[in-house]
Amino acid sequence: MANNRRVSRVSSLIKREVSQMLLMEIKDDRVGAGMVSVTDVDLSNDLQHARIFVSIYGTPDAKAETMAGLKASAGFVRRELGQRIRLRRTPEVVFLEDTSLERGDRMLHLLDTIKTDQPLEDDDSEDYLDEEE
Repeated sequence: MANNRRVSRVSSLIKREVSQMLLMEIKDDRVGAGMVSVTDVDLSNDLQHARIFVSIYGTPDAKAETMAGLKASAGFVRRELGQRIRLRRTPEVVFLEDTSLERGDRMLHLLDTIKTDQPLEDDDSEDYLDEEE
């Protein structure tokens, strides 16, 4: 079992290598359907399983097509990681879609609409504070 610092280092190395593979080496046309970026790599403590979270920008059809292409290229990615990173055993690779950026953007949009719909009245809040003193 690896310590937390080693798991962190290996996961950042996997993130960097997979990002380079997405840019240069994966030839599947489906992967290029949406703009893809690796957001996080969750590596198990025994370094045997890697969940790679990717953010995909595009239409829902392009996202589905890109995820299908990534899942099909998981074997290639694992083989390349085994050649690039010297580990006793190469981790199993699973690609998962990360929707946190979209959820965060939606939350910011909702907060902006709330802010514009209900303007704060600064004068009333100051009067309230003066009354308490």
